[in-house]
Amino acid sequence: MWATLLLPLNADDSIDFPRLEAQAEVLGGSQLDGLYAHGTAGEFQTLTEDEFDRVNELLAAAGKPFQIGASHPSAQLQLSRVRRAAALHPGAIQVIVPDWLPLNAHEVLDFLRRTADAAGDVPLVLYNPPHAKTTIGPRQLGELAAAVPGLIGLKTAGGDKTWFDEATRSGLAIFVPGHFLASMSLLGAHGSYSNVAALSPNGAVRTAHDLDVERRIDEFFAAHVVPLQKAGLSNPGLDKFLAAVGGWADVGTRVRWPMQSATAEQVAAARPVVRSLLPELFGDSW
Repeated sequence: MWATLLLPLNADDSIDFPRLEAQAEVLGGSQLDGLYAHGTAGEFQTLTEDEFDRVNELLAAAGKPFQIGASHPSAQLQLSRVRRAAALHPGAIQVIVPDWLPLNAHEVLDFLRRTADAAGDVPLVLYNPPHAKTTIGPRQLGELAAAVPGLIGLKTAGGDKTWFDEATRSGLAIFVPGHFLASMSLLGAHGSYSNVAALSPNGAVRTAHDLDVERRIDEFFAAHVVPLQKAGLSNPGLDKFLAAVGGWADVGTRVRWPMQSATAEQVAAARPVVRSLLPELFGDSW
């Protein structure tokens, strides 16, 4: 169970690094297996290179196993981020297939081979969410894993039994969203880069394989997350909404321009519901 750093933002969209450090301190003292930065929820595409490096230094000092997302829509900038991330010796580096234009199978393989070379001894995790411009099917996943020994894992939304039966043959560690982990672990998922950890870091660990809790999380999401999603709130906005509802750190709901943010009223409406519906997430410890 891994959780992401979320960017606390000032009114001018600059990162509030004291609040980010306080958040990392809470996560560093949690029951989580590890931390990562610069996934979709970390707003990686908005970061300057100086911000990227500064967040990485804070992440590396948090006292947990950590992974660094080096993702960027540009393959060239992503390669530079991979090299700088590798110098901090993370457990893995997360990368995306460059996504302004879809890549063919040869281009995807070439990208991962060069990226693995740039990472050196640090292994790679491929981040391939549903909104990626180039989607990697389970058969291609096996081909990539065989051709790029440095590729060890996949960050994905998962799939049905047929999808998992083929994807697990790749030998990669398959990590899925937190609100699917209990059911998808029965199909072959190995863990989660968890959105439920945005709501409650320790609660996500305690309830990771509880199917009844997963059912009630789905009920909460249907009532308070899906309507925001349908209204156009981005994934970073949704994860910050969850963190604000959980209240375990001063993350705030603000996301970087031009993305919209959840409101204080929406957070206030969801708080009593989630605590009533999911008390297991909110014991003596977040």
